[in-house]
Amino acid sequence: MKKSLTVRDIVIAGVLGAVAILLGVTRLGYIPVPTAAGNATIMHIPAIIGGIMQGPAVGLIVGAIFGVSSFLNATVPLFKDPLVAIVPRLFIGIVAWLVYAGIHRKSEFLAIAISSFLGTLTNTALVLGMAVVRHYMDAKVAWTVAITNGIPEAIVGMIVTLAVVLSWKQIGKSKKSKISDDVE
Repeated sequence: MKKSLTVRDIVIAGVLGAVAILLGVTRLGYIPVPTAAGNATIMHIPAIIGGIMQGPAVGLIVGAIFGVSSFLNATVPLFKDPLVAIVPRLFIGIVAWLVYAGIHRKSEFLAIAISSFLGTLTNTALVLGMAVVRHYMDAKVAWTVAITNGIPEAIVGMIVTLAVVLSWKQIGKSKKSKISDDVE
């Protein structure tokens, strides 16, 4: 594992953080789904991509940017609490990286799919868990939201992340790319 952030890490963290902010501010980060919540969010996906592509530090930075953006743009009391809006988001990219790092030698496709699925569930579980601990909702409501919205959101997150990461990794396959380290 790297000991310090490179210029590339900082730039990628900034770009992915900007994408997370853009998705939230423009509402493009909400995909309509036929559940009680009505939308699946994809605003956490840049943190997952950062974790998979650049490691846990970049995943943490992008997750922090997403969390702070969520906190600053909050319209409901739940997300006006930094322990709900920011702290859980710090772990999205870290979990995605841990899962990816553990599986990618066996199957790149499977590693990306599982790490994005579990990264999304990390966001869902930690936000809802903190919401219960902070008394914004009871556990029964949190479980209902987790099952009805969390699973579809994880599936959407997996599809989007697979598309982005596999495309990104393909950039350097035919010739050396300046933005992808993954050339053979």
